[in-house]
Amino acid sequence: MNIAPNSYSGTRKRLMAAVASLAVVGALGVGALATGTAPVLADAVRVEAPQVPSFADVVEHVSPAVVSVRVKAKIQPTADDGSDDQDGFDNLPDNPQLRRFFKEFRGFGDQGGGQFGPRQFNHRNHGNGEPRPVAQGSGFFISEDGYLVTNNHVVSEGSDFTVVTNDGKELDAKLIGTDPRTDLAVLKVDGNKFTYVDFADDSKIRIGDWVVAVGNPFGLGGTVTAGIVSARGRDIGAGPYDDFIQIDASVNRGNSGGPTFNLNGQVIGINTAIFSPSGGSVGIAFDIPASTARQVVEDLMKNGSVQRGWLGVEIQPVTSDIAESLGLKSDKGALVSSAQDAGPGKKAGITAGDVITQVDGKDVASPKELARMIGAYAPGKSVDVTVWRNGKNETVKVDLGTLPSSDKQASNDDSNKQAAPAKADTLADLGLTVTKSENGKGLVVTDVDPDSDAADRGIQPGDVITSINSNEVNTTDDVSKAMTDAAKSGRKAVLMQITRDDSNRFVALPVGKG
Repeated sequence: MNIAPNSYSGTRKRLMAAVASLAVVGALGVGALATGTAPVLADAVRVEAPQVPSFADVVEHVSPAVVSVRVKAKIQPTADDGSDDQDGFDNLPDNPQLRRFFKEFRGFGDQGGGQFGPRQFNHRNHGNGEPRPVAQGSGFFISEDGYLVTNNHVVSEGSDFTVVTNDGKELDAKLIGTDPRTDLAVLKVDGNKFTYVDFADDSKIRIGDWVVAVGNPFGLGGTVTAGIVSARGRDIGAGPYDDFIQIDASVNRGNSGGPTFNLNGQVIGINTAIFSPSGGSVGIAFDIPASTARQVVEDLMKNGSVQRGWLGVEIQPVTSDIAESLGLKSDKGALVSSAQDAGPGKKAGITAGDVITQVDGKDVASPKELARMIGAYAPGKSVDVTVWRNGKNETVKVDLGTLPSSDKQASNDDSNKQAAPAKADTLADLGLTVTKSENGKGLVVTDVDPDSDAADRGIQPGDVITSINSNEVNTTDDVSKAMTDAAKSGRKAVLMQITRDDSNRFVALPVGKG
């Protein structure tokens, strides 16, 4: 809503005029009562207050495209103990929140006030392994021929799916595909006359824009809430591609998979998570952006799954200390902690200690952004990866692989799990006590000064120091030389590579400071 600079003063003047007019009418009314003449109602004062924008037109347009999603699964029946279990809650999945939800709504099944009634949960009706309700959420049509979008976590444990339209029709749906990494799923119902909605260009969304969420909270059916975009680019630790839109429209359990619209009736995001200490809405909800959803949904409709590009490297953030130790001007980029042996990155020459700063000329701000950028490419795509190495930029060409089903490739190599020999040496400047490893590669940390920078940065006994500033470290002399070289180069910190439990990471430690 745009407010003209003088609209407040103009409104104030109108209100003052109205008050003055009311005073006149009041005076006339007293006089009229004294003479027995009734006041003329046609002259009553009307205040022309500015109207608040209504969402009714948007809601009327988009509501037919929004549906409720009911999910059932085949659950192994339990033995009948002969008890008169009218509620049948003993056969529900062992989920306290799910049990509490259905108990709250158990008396409304046949009256239409809730989604499921007590008769549907009676184990005597399901003793033959018939599908049972396990979840419900929301969704919306994206095509006239019946494709619709919801959350993966709504349908992930289901085997039978029912879609309830805005006018109450129940339609059987088929699962087309899911993508757990972005928590998206696509269902399909038969037909070709469905009202559907389009995805918006979410790059134009601004913090403070009005939005409308439509969904199925607590199984109540089509419910509309409104609010604004509160923040963008939220990382809530839900997955490798976190880039959520935060909104303050009320979103509750059951809204999952439902759309959030702009005032043009386009989907800017898909409700997927809430922050809720109490279990209800506290005005903090998170949406999968339309740009992410559009690409994933297209792949699911076409292939039933999403194939993503794979670089084959483990990465970590570039802190200001790490940037200083490497001579970088900023803490942007993604530091390679290790390159997997079978990965395309290692084949192309990317090594541990490289900082990936660009992909195909586009800047990489963080590890999360790098994951999203690489994941957006198709497997087999050739990309130019720019890395910061030995104080300068280098570009390598990488033919991306296919992202494995597991994000982390486990290693059975125990070569870094070394028992410490008896003799230990002290690196006083670093606050570390170390010994040579049994295979002669690296130094095993045996003790850490609790008041040292090493302790503050999480180095622990058992860690193996393998390199400093990309130079291999096998003796304490190697450490001393690396520290001296860094000081001569004007560096305030050194970059130490640590191996722990078959994983690599980098730690920046100040030069000559214990």
